[in-house]
Amino acid sequence: MHDHRFLAHISEDGSRTQTVIDHLRGTAQLSSEFARTFDSADMGYWVGLFHDIGKYSYAFQRRLNGSKESVDHSTAGAQESKLLPAAFAIAGHHSGLPDGGSKSDTPQDSTLLGRMKKSTEPYGSWKDEVSVPPLPSVSKGQSEDPLSLSFYTRMLYSCLVDADYIDTETFMNNASAPRGGYDSIPELLDRLQQHIAPWWNPSNALNARRCEILRACLDQGSHAERGLFTLTVPTGGGKTVASLAFALSMAAAKKMDRIIYVIPYTSIIDQTAAVFTDILGSENVLAHYSCAEYGAGENDSLSQYRKALACENWDAPIIVTTSVQFFESIYSNRSSRCRKLHNIANSVIIFDEAQNLPLTYLRPCVAAIAELVQHYKASAVLCTATQPALLPIFSEFAPGLTVHELCPEPKQQYLAFRRTHLQFYGKIAQDALSQELSSHEQVLCIVNRRKTAQEIYQSLPKDGSYCLTTLLYPAHRKQLLQQIRARLQDGLPCRVVSTSLIEAGVDVDFPVVYREEAGLDSILQAAGRCNREGKRKAEESPVFVFQLQNLTAPSMIKTNISTTQSIFAKFNDPTSLEAIEEYFLFYRQLKGSDALDAKGILPLFQSITSLGIFPFATAASRFHLIESPTVSVYIPLGDAQDSITQLQSGNYSRSLFRKLGQYAVPVYPDHLQKLTSAGAVQKIADDFLVLADLRCYNEHTGLSMDVESGNAWFI
Repeated sequence: MHDHRFLAHISEDGSRTQTVIDHLRGTAQLSSEFARTFDSADMGYWVGLFHDIGKYSYAFQRRLNGSKESVDHSTAGAQESKLLPAAFAIAGHHSGLPDGGSKSDTPQDSTLLGRMKKSTEPYGSWKDEVSVPPLPSVSKGQSEDPLSLSFYTRMLYSCLVDADYIDTETFMNNASAPRGGYDSIPELLDRLQQHIAPWWNPSNALNARRCEILRACLDQGSHAERGLFTLTVPTGGGKTVASLAFALSMAAAKKMDRIIYVIPYTSIIDQTAAVFTDILGSENVLAHYSCAEYGAGENDSLSQYRKALACENWDAPIIVTTSVQFFESIYSNRSSRCRKLHNIANSVIIFDEAQNLPLTYLRPCVAAIAELVQHYKASAVLCTATQPALLPIFSEFAPGLTVHELCPEPKQQYLAFRRTHLQFYGKIAQDALSQELSSHEQVLCIVNRRKTAQEIYQSLPKDGSYCLTTLLYPAHRKQLLQQIRARLQDGLPCRVVSTSLIEAGVDVDFPVVYREEAGLDSILQAAGRCNREGKRKAEESPVFVFQLQNLTAPSMIKTNISTTQSIFAKFNDPTSLEAIEEYFLFYRQLKGSDALDAKGILPLFQSITSLGIFPFATAASRFHLIESPTVSVYIPLGDAQDSITQLQSGNYSRSLFRKLGQYAVPVYPDHLQKLTSAGAVQKIADDFLVLADLRCYNEHTGLSMDVESGNAWFI
């Protein structure tokens, strides 16, 4: 040991040391600052000060100096903390939030109550250096409700984990961790105002209505109190920029920290992030694609710990992410995913295409939004062209919240923005569909499966035909969409067959659209790609809804389809707001309320269960928005080649992960098995998979796919 001091870290080259007390104080200060956002600075300081007192053991000091013995340094602080949320946070700050367990658990159990009985290496010297502050308390509103207390525990855990990572990163790099340096929210609002200034003299009636919606969002953002909002804007109404305008104006007025844009599909991040980057500057926008996430364990190597430090903590002013990333992080128990949670507090959160919140997890998702709005100074906006009937669920979890609609006179807006007419085509053979699509100069066809899209594309004329699915890496899709928009604008042949990734937020304008039978919300989103700018009459802009012969609908959307059929039978105008609301209400009644929390997530935190108190680890293992999770296969083309070379050499950085996200293709397990068996993928740097055989990647259709996954329709 060095000078008989108790050390927390030794630099990689062995030339510098950080004492335990310096690490505790640095972490406590950061954790306190993070928790101050939700009025818990004292509690944040407490967990930071106690989290590593187990490092005062001589066993840990020997471990730090090269001993191979296994040392648990997290349990000591949990045993000393005296507070349940603090004990959870400290016990799990490396290994993840544990299940709470029950009083009958033994020291051999990995639960919190088991670990509270565990014998630890002597660490009593902490009392010589650590001054214990007064015992903090949890606010009454959160301590009385078990669900709220569990949520508070997660947020406190996030503060501790992020503070611990940053203080360690700062020491290891011998420099301040690269955080901050962004433009302020008022500066970003000024940039937006400059960007939209030319719009205030609209050239036509549709643009005038878009300006009306935009003005309403700006005004209400400046004057409204934090809370829960809906933005019910028809497709083509400019809701992306309008919602950003609301968020920036509210964040500026209320001194809020950031805007988080939550999008249902990775594919839509491309366009939304590009719009925001164009307006606000790339340095201020973080598009959080799926990237490697590492959990640093008690005895992990320094290199493993450094990888954990590279994970995002959402410190940028504008975050664009997916609903999978957002909600799975909230219900995760892993440090690498949870470290960002405290940065959701005091933010404006836009849930784009809110109708796509997964039905089987709807209650846990709504409960999380309600907690953020009620206790963490967040505002939430449910932003969609097809507003789901979520209000009854919100009234259950947040009975005191009033929901405010931002769009002026939504019913009139829907009438004004109607630019197409729906036609049911009936059944059609795939070959006949391909022939019909080929007869159009410009046409969009949206299907439910990636393999179907590839097959139809192969039978179209090669000149001006495109296939869009998530089997193309994002940077490739961007290139193709640029070509598609240019051909549409120039009046050149342009036939596109796509999965539903093109439906939500992708700005294209076709004279005719074909949509394979799906839910009403998907059909209306598809219609939004037809006559988008209103240059033709509605009756001259058909959207054909068809059913492919000899191909059953994916099981996950059969209920959507049957519900849609009921709506079409009942309403003369299935595009009306009344029909849309009926669709979502009927759909949920059909599924039953138990189906809205199919994995029983919320009951785990609403009372003591057979699993004991607060089973965080169990809940995390159950909460997966996509039941058959994909893994990313990175395609070594374009700029990705250099990034992958850096990865192979052990050069990990946040910017590297961001770049690689543009070259990742999501692959389902059976598809991955086929690629692996063929030797087409190579594993590098732990869990990073790279396509080793580029013959498997087609410049037109993306990653080859011979076996269709049961869930591959889900993009």
